[in-house]
Amino acid sequence: MKEPCPWCNATPDYIKYHNEEWGVPSDDDKIHFEFLVLESAQAGLSWLTVLNKREGYRKAFANFNPKKVAKFDDAMVETLKANPGIVRNRLKIESTITNARHFLTIQQEYGSFAQYMWSYFDNKPIQNKWKTMADVPATSKESDQISKDLKRRGFKFFGSTICYANLQALGFVNDHLLSCPRHKVCAELGKNFRPHWL
Repeated sequence: MKEPCPWCNATPDYIKYHNEEWGVPSDDDKIHFEFLVLESAQAGLSWLTVLNKREGYRKAFANFNPKKVAKFDDAMVETLKANPGIVRNRLKIESTITNARHFLTIQQEYGSFAQYMWSYFDNKPIQNKWKTMADVPATSKESDQISKDLKRRGFKFFGSTICYANLQALGFVNDHLLSCPRHKVCAELGKNFRPHWL
């Protein structure tokens, strides 16, 4: 009997996230911005901590609308610092606003942020075939390249490890274990994935 990836068994919400979202290829900028915000907030924390605050982030950051978040000012930063629904770290809050502004710049340059990201993969997900959690890397050549370029562009809290977690979540790489039923599902989704700009 196939078992899901062992990392997701902590809570029902975690299992649901694993079974419905993690590893599904996306060309939707709204989803890309949401995960950029959440993954950046994760730095130094567990993903489960951030996942539990996802709805808090949705409310605090304008339903993950980068145009609205990019306009947040110092007064809004102070308001967010007092919000128990998110990680109340000033640097992370400020970086989310900064990252939103750079996100919009990349949208203008490439047509969409997703198109920029997928350009590193020739618009096709990588199908990995890991047998154990020990096999799964923390970074990759692509995450090194992307995080380096985004840092050059002014992004914060998006180093290679956080970037790789982002790539896993958004289906750039299929890192479900071979023993997980979702590996086959995401492999099929990857095979049929065709971004809207092609």
